[in-house]
Amino acid sequence: MGKRRGRAVSVWVAGAALAIAGAMVMTGCATGESSAPRSTVTVYASSTTSAAASASSTPPSAGANPALAAGFRRVAAGTGLRVGIAVAPVGPNATASLLFGDRDPGVAWSTIKVPLAVAAERENGTSSSERDAIINSDNQAAEQLWASLGSDTEASAKVTAVLREGGNPNAVVPSQQLRSGFTIFGQTRWTLPDAATFAGHLPCMPGTGHVLSLMGQVAGNQQWGVEIMQIPKATAVKGGWGPGVDGAYLVRQIGVLTYRDGQQSAVAMSAVGGSMSSGTAALNALGNWLNQNIAALPRGRCR
Repeated sequence: MGKRRGRAVSVWVAGAALAIAGAMVMTGCATGESSAPRSTVTVYASSTTSAAASASSTPPSAGANPALAAGFRRVAAGTGLRVGIAVAPVGPNATASLLFGDRDPGVAWSTIKVPLAVAAERENGTSSSERDAIINSDNQAAEQLWASLGSDTEASAKVTAVLREGGNPNAVVPSQQLRSGFTIFGQTRWTLPDAATFAGHLPCMPGTGHVLSLMGQVAGNQQWGVEIMQIPKATAVKGGWGPGVDGAYLVRQIGVLTYRDGQQSAVAMSAVGGSMSSGTAALNALGNWLNQNIAALPRGRCR
């Protein structure tokens, strides 16, 4: 996993836009697309009519940290978007134990390139396609990884098997194109809790070290959200983005935080709104909020 680069960028309002390197094309997401079990804390803050109203429309569940819940609601309202976040401790039995906001099972977009890269590397070794698919989020490179796994049915089964290994018993990678103009694998339905759980297993799974190191070197088009956090010793991330069938733009990210004592946390977050820039600004706000509340995040390590 690469060491963190750069500095944090404070973003607390939805109007602050992040410049994204690379062209966004129709395929989406490119330069061309442990420790002991913890109780689950859930707070909902999904947008309906207005962000401010929706962020406070559902009270935190019993046992939630009131200050943490209130802080999330303030940040969620300030973004103006429908946002969600899930956090899991890293470990062989990882499961998302801190859940806030949106729970809609949105499509994975390019975050699914992580299990795809794991499957392809295990079968064919490292490649320039793997590097480009993770670092640059290049869709053509990811399509080459997919093709290297056999037929669409075979590739679907192999990437789904990696998800199963990562603690996702229900997520299924499609075996046929679900939306014209978009990749087969990018339309995988992947909930934030499942994505955080998978990221929590990832460092403990065999043959994932190289993929994690690539996630620590992502290009400028993915340096937002978890990537702006200052306190962790290192971060490893993969972003995904694209338009929904309803026209709303989804921006999401999975990440692994490594602390100076060697413990780790896994994060999945998403924002749904009108554009790439507003989505990345919202995830930066969540990244800043995580940085300020880092002591409350569940953490663990591979045994």
